[in-house]
Amino acid sequence: MREISAVLQEQRQFFASGKTRELAFRREMLLRLQRLINRNEQAIFAALHQDLKKPACEAYATEVGMVRAELSHALKKLGTWARPRRVRTPLAQFPASSYLYQDPYGVALIVAPWNYPFNLALAPLIGAVAAGNCVVLKPSELASATSTLLARLLGEAFPEHYLAVIEGGIEVNQALLEESFDKIFFTGSVGVGRLVMAAAARNLTPVTLELGGKSPCIVERDANLDLAARRIVWGKFLNAGQTCVAPDYILVHEEIKDDLVRRMVQQIAQFYGADPAQSPDYPRIVNRRHFDRLQALLQKGQIVTGGTAVREDLYLAPTLIEAVDWQDPLMQEEIFGPILPVISFATLDEALQIVEGQPRPLALYLFSNNRKVQRRIMAEVSFGGGCINDTILHLANPNLPFGGVGTSGMGSYHGQASFTAFSHQKSVLKKALWLDIPLRYAPYAGKLKWLKLFLR
Repeated sequence: MREISAVLQEQRQFFASGKTRELAFRREMLLRLQRLINRNEQAIFAALHQDLKKPACEAYATEVGMVRAELSHALKKLGTWARPRRVRTPLAQFPASSYLYQDPYGVALIVAPWNYPFNLALAPLIGAVAAGNCVVLKPSELASATSTLLARLLGEAFPEHYLAVIEGGIEVNQALLEESFDKIFFTGSVGVGRLVMAAAARNLTPVTLELGGKSPCIVERDANLDLAARRIVWGKFLNAGQTCVAPDYILVHEEIKDDLVRRMVQQIAQFYGADPAQSPDYPRIVNRRHFDRLQALLQKGQIVTGGTAVREDLYLAPTLIEAVDWQDPLMQEEIFGPILPVISFATLDEALQIVEGQPRPLALYLFSNNRKVQRRIMAEVSFGGGCINDTILHLANPNLPFGGVGTSGMGSYHGQASFTAFSHQKSVLKKALWLDIPLRYAPYAGKLKWLKLFLR
């Protein structure tokens, strides 16, 4: 890879040519990406298995399939998204018409994480391409097989002056953030997100930050416990818990806690067998540093099931844990692994007090058939997004913007929101020439009463 500054200079020159603004060009680039994925599906599966031991079915459902769906949606809707949109004009400005134009920012930087290294690199890329930008993509070095594959495939399919993949570790990230981009899209931890935002502030660069936090799962006593257990276990232990929107802890009504825990234990065995280490469907922790961090979190609390750890294999069993304290390290940070604390509550007020006492989460999940409870939580609790009577699946609907709030993120993407994330809305008022009302011009004597009639 050549010097980053040289790549950026070429991308700026190419963007200035106006080529990326052409709708036909954007569509062709999306189609090229679509063909690339279709031709290399098995290689993508192999890279994801090498990095995280993801089974092919999970790799398709959470990575390849989601990217394909985003591509199909963007190709179908691109013409509508990119078209100037007429909006209403106040009567006081008659005769005139008002429009919103979607302008690409220019050269965008996308920094992708390691936990879904294919999906979380290409999903924002689709939005950037659809919006008409040039892109520098930085995959995570922790998912090295996927990073190498993305660099090779995208490098073969797209010229560097349009789309460049830059690999490397923290030094490369730092070097990229020293450059001036027109848009930065970052997915990762809250701590690194702060550094990205600070770097962006030097050049007043707009940012989208997809971060994380401790996402609660509330289970009320009227919930369907079989369904709740199945869907919570699926959402939590997907990708061995290395999911930014995984349930981070359960708040369950004290009357049903033991029943729910028993059913979740049964569900874990049904999904992964008596020994999940032997299951072809259970992934591994990304590296030893994260493995050691997770194992250290198990020092407090009472393990109900799981807890088995094999460092050489980066295996940490699906684990349910009780008797935790909010001062324990387990409850002081996002777990981001296959450990699920279970905490009981006596009243919904108590549960909401716990949730609202924490930073606003990226996701919230509620299991309850009581519409009054559903309405109350949706109205009172601030969170990025979530589900009622399910987990994770709000990510799979391209019509639902995905993003956080507060420390869990800034901005959103998926579907049209991805296009919007990489576009500046340019507001234009088009004034007619056939009438020019003198009311706005000096001298102002006697005009105030007429202005008050028009401008109210």
